[in-house]
Amino acid sequence: MKKIFSVAVLALLASQTWAGPDAGSPRMNYMLHCSGCHGQDGSGSPSSGVPSMRGTLGHFLKAKEGREFLIQVPGTSQSPLSDRETAELANWLLKTFSPQEVPANTVPYKTEEVAWLRGHPLADAPGRRSEIVQRLKEQGIVIE
Repeated sequence: MKKIFSVAVLALLASQTWAGPDAGSPRMNYMLHCSGCHGQDGSGSPSSGVPSMRGTLGHFLKAKEGREFLIQVPGTSQSPLSDRETAELANWLLKTFSPQEVPANTVPYKTEEVAWLRGHPLADAPGRRSEIVQRLKEQGIVIE
């Protein structure tokens, strides 16, 4: 009986944690859907091919096709999040991990834009990233 009660209490606590005020927030969606690869702090694992978002993500908005790229990469375009949640998450990521690099007057992602971009995924994400990184390098912005 004591074991059943303990399991019930743990289940109740877990359900309250997931249904708490942070449930469904961009921060929680990041923790659930992105942090496994990019880390809790967005630093990624560059040596393993997972780029850091810290201090770099906003630079992608300075290159042609960079804005689209951030939504069209497989991890974003194929996530189980809704288009609205994805837009909110992308805007949160930019504000949280790269606020100084976001160009002035950048328009936040909107649900409709995200829906369209997710409907047009990249055929060659690494190749597109390399093109964008090269364009940024030509502007004097180095991203590893």
